[in-house]
Amino acid sequence: MGDSMKVGVQFNWQNYTDWGRFLSKGSEQPARSDQDIYDEEMHLAGLVEPLGFDSYWAIDHHFTPYVMTGGALQHLTYFAGKTSRIDFGTMIVVLPWYDPLVIADQVSVLDNLLQGRQLTLGVGRGAAVREFDAFRVPMSEARGRFNESLEVLRRALSNEWFSFDGEHYQIPETTIRPHFRNPQRILDRMRIAWSSPETLPIAANAGLGMLMTNQKSWDEYGKDVAAFNSVRAERGWAPTQPTVVVRTSCFETEEEAWDLMSRHSLESSESSRLHYQFDDVERFKNTKGYEQYAQLGSAKPSDAAIVERGARPQAWGTPDQVFEKLKHIQESTGAEEFVLNFKFGTLSAEKAEQSMRLFASEVLPRLHALDAPLDISMQGATSGADRADFETEKAPTSLGF
Repeated sequence: MGDSMKVGVQFNWQNYTDWGRFLSKGSEQPARSDQDIYDEEMHLAGLVEPLGFDSYWAIDHHFTPYVMTGGALQHLTYFAGKTSRIDFGTMIVVLPWYDPLVIADQVSVLDNLLQGRQLTLGVGRGAAVREFDAFRVPMSEARGRFNESLEVLRRALSNEWFSFDGEHYQIPETTIRPHFRNPQRILDRMRIAWSSPETLPIAANAGLGMLMTNQKSWDEYGKDVAAFNSVRAERGWAPTQPTVVVRTSCFETEEEAWDLMSRHSLESSESSRLHYQFDDVERFKNTKGYEQYAQLGSAKPSDAAIVERGARPQAWGTPDQVFEKLKHIQESTGAEEFVLNFKFGTLSAEKAEQSMRLFASEVLPRLHALDAPLDISMQGATSGADRADFETEKAPTSLGF
């Protein structure tokens, strides 16, 4: 199995320099305004289609300088009108934050505005207490709300009229208008990003696909794919291939590419730590469903260790080196598509555009010509040994979005 490689792009929409002012609740002028960030990232996002990439993806975050999309679906609805060829994806929509009927309604509108283009709906349950508190949703209810929201969304996609009576949501018989343009295709392309060990078998049994967001090594992800497809095999389903997010730094010299990748990946990791408040170990220990995150605050790796684990495995270097690294990641994970991040931390928009243009010119055509196979070792077996990884999975070292 495996078709030609697909390559998408995402950006962080991040005001990294404003964390100090944000945390102190300062009223002074920021070093850089959010509007400056928006102007830069809108310019870069506007290059995705003309440079020949296949898709554009949006992150779902609110209320801090970490990621300022203001919600993935609203963000993509704007870009639906700015583009005509590329597909779209969410990485991810955090279902527990929203009324599931609102999500179904927004997904339907976006599906119609895309006029036949593919929408890959990545979903998850979130992990940032600031966002849960601001949305007035108890974080301890995240798993239950996620499960109910997913069921509501599936009912909306599968039936013209539907209702739901759950612990968190009660929905009288209703319908979504406009009707979904491509309901089955959205159902077939739903993805989940995971962190806790118990999520993978649940997702596999639910028929969801995989979205890998830099939370562990590529080899570890490869083991997850094998275990995931083993669950599918037990259900009589064909194996599936993941969507894999990769940070990318493509320049004429290896030295410049690594300098930018290492420095700004470290900033990105710090921004993630601040947003998710990983240092608050006791809160994670005492929040149902998030106990494994306590390991993140307890570990406190050095900057050098963060760079080695978070930057070294990414796609950086000359165009030839970037191609070979992405090829290795594909072979390690069985990826059918990549979502590349060209701008992270305080990396300048000028450098991000330079990297993106060089990649589009010298790497993208080679990737488009590359098959995206799923190695037989990842196609799924039904023995208990092959599924043991579900029980021994370690906590993530970082959140990739």
